[in-house]
Amino acid sequence: MERAWLISLIPLTIGVVFLAFGVYGLRRAGMLRRTGVDAEARIVRHKVVRNDEGATFYYPVAAWTAQDGTACEYSSRYGRAAVRNTFGVGVRVTVRYDPRAPHRFSIEGWDMNGLDLLFTVLGSVLTTGTVTALLVRLLTL
Repeated sequence: MERAWLISLIPLTIGVVFLAFGVYGLRRAGMLRRTGVDAEARIVRHKVVRNDEGATFYYPVAAWTAQDGTACEYSSRYGRAAVRNTFGVGVRVTVRYDPRAPHRFSIEGWDMNGLDLLFTVLGSVLTTGTVTALLVRLLTL
């Protein structure tokens, strides 16, 4: 197998991973829009994560009571480098959660559906472009 074929696996793999991540996020957001339940929550703390490069990300942890009376406390799947006062500890926010699995939730104004859309578009472009290039190369051998 030539080196060019192996090198083409890099953008294809990245494209498929981006596409899968984006589609998962968009499907999750769509499911929450259709079947989710709104609840008033409070930001109780921020989960702080530092990456290998030293950047710090803050993930708000929201606490609320589900319809069935269960106390829920989960961190957002999105982190940011800075937290505005509107998402500080003690602030009341609205969450939309899945009543069957409350860990699937979104914080209104914090979670970013645009990021899922961006990953979907980038993944589609990389995957389609790489597959097209591979097919053209295969057909012109």
